[in-house]
Amino acid sequence: MQESSDSSPERSLAQNPVNPVNPVFTNKTLIALLAPLMIEHVLNVTIGMADTVMVAGLSEAAISAVSLVDQFNQLVMQVFTSLATGGAVVAAQYIGRRDRAGGCDAARQLIQITLFIGIIVMAAVLAGSGPVLRLIYGQLDPDVMAGAVSYLSVTTISLPCFALYAACAALFRAMGNSKISLYTSLLMNLVNISGNYISIYHWGWGVSGAAAATSMSRLCGAAALMWMIVHPHQELFVDQVWRVRLNFANIRRILKVGVPTGLENGVFQIGKLTVMRLVASLGTTAVAANAIGNTFAGIACMPGSAASIALITVVGQCVGARAYDEVKRDTRKLMMFAIGVMAAIGVAMLLLLQPALSWFGELSADTRMLATSILIPYYIITWLVWPFSFTLPNALRGAGDTKVTMYVSVASMIAFRVVFSYLLAGYLKIGLHGVWLGMYIDWVVRSVFFMIRFLSGKWKAIKVI
Repeated sequence: MQESSDSSPERSLAQNPVNPVNPVFTNKTLIALLAPLMIEHVLNVTIGMADTVMVAGLSEAAISAVSLVDQFNQLVMQVFTSLATGGAVVAAQYIGRRDRAGGCDAARQLIQITLFIGIIVMAAVLAGSGPVLRLIYGQLDPDVMAGAVSYLSVTTISLPCFALYAACAALFRAMGNSKISLYTSLLMNLVNISGNYISIYHWGWGVSGAAAATSMSRLCGAAALMWMIVHPHQELFVDQVWRVRLNFANIRRILKVGVPTGLENGVFQIGKLTVMRLVASLGTTAVAANAIGNTFAGIACMPGSAASIALITVVGQCVGARAYDEVKRDTRKLMMFAIGVMAAIGVAMLLLLQPALSWFGELSADTRMLATSILIPYYIITWLVWPFSFTLPNALRGAGDTKVTMYVSVASMIAFRVVFSYLLAGYLKIGLHGVWLGMYIDWVVRSVFFMIRFLSGKWKAIKVI
C-alpha cells in the first residue's frame, strides 16, 4: 500500500497557516478541556473503588485479591494506554497543523492496531492466569489466590474492549472534546456499580461478580465510543472502521511515541508488582492496608491526572502549530491547577480520613491503624512532589520527547523505588511504611530530572510529524 507523503499540498503548513496572534488555547478552552477530564477522573477512581469497597463486605481476603489483580491489570492496560497516548500525540499535532486527513488516518491506524494487540494479550493472559499470579506474588493465602485467579480470568476477557475504549477516548481528547470521554465514563460507572450490586449482593457471585461488572462496563464504554468515532461531523473520524488500511508512516509515528511510553509504563508497573510481591510477603493486614491506601491515594491525584491528560492535547496541538511559547505558558497554568487542587483535596482527606475508612466495612484494628499511618504523610507530601513527577512529563510526551522520560522513569523506578522499598521494608524491617517511603524518594528524583528537561527547551527539536 502506498504511504502518504508529508510533502503533499494537503499536508503543507504553507497551505494551512497558523495565526501566530491568536493562541491555540485560551483560558476558556483550557477550562472547557480540563473540567470534564477532572470529573471523568473522579468517575474513573470510583470504578476502581467500587470493586474494592463492594467486595469489602465479603472479607479482607477479597479486598486483597482484587487489589493484587488490579496491580497486574494496570500493567496490561498500560500497553493500550501507551498506544493511545502515541495516537493522541500524533493526532493532536496533525490537528495543530490543520491537517484533517492525516489526523483521521492516524485515528484509523490507532484503533486497528490496539484492537489487534488487545486480542493477542487477552489470549496470552487467559492461557496462564494462575501461573502468572504465582510468579508475581509468590505464595499467597489460598482464599486470596482463589479470588485473584477468578477476578483476573473474568476481567481479561474484556481487554479488547478496553483497548478500543482507550484508543477512542484518547482521540476525542486529542480533538479537545473531553466531554465525550466524560459521558462514556459516567455510563461505565453506572454499569459497573449497578452490576456489582446485583452480581455480588443478589446473585452471590462474590469476586467473580465484581469482575463481570467491570468487564461489562468496558464493553459498554467501547461500544459507545466506537459508535461516535465513525460520524464524519467530527474533526477526526474513521469511516468503514472494519476495513484494514495500513499506513506504515503513521503507524511508525504512533509507535515512535507509544513504544517508549509503553516501555516506561510497563517497567513502572513491573516495578510496582515487584514491590507488591514484597507487600504480599508482609501478610494479609499489610496487603489490605496497602489496598485501602492506594484507593484513597487515587483520590488525591485526580487533579494531577486530569492535567496530565490535558497536557497531551494542549502541547500536541501547540507543537503542531509551532507555538512553543504557548506550550510553556499553558503547561505552567495546568501545573498550578494540579498543585492547588491536590493541596485542597489533601487537607480535606486528612480531616475526613477516619469516617472514610468506614466505607470498607468492618476492618480489623490493625488494618485501620496501618492504613491511617501511611495515608497521613501521603496527603502532606503528595501535592508538593507528585505533579512534577507525573504531570509535567506529559508536557514532554506531548512534544514527542518520550525517550528521555522513559530513561528517567525506568532508572528511577529500579534504582530508587524498588531498591529502597526492599532496603527499608525488607532489610531494615520498617514494613509497609518503608515501601511508601521508597515511593516518595522515587518521586523526588523524577521531579528534579523532568523539571531540568522541560526548562532546557530541548523538546522543541523533537519531530513527530
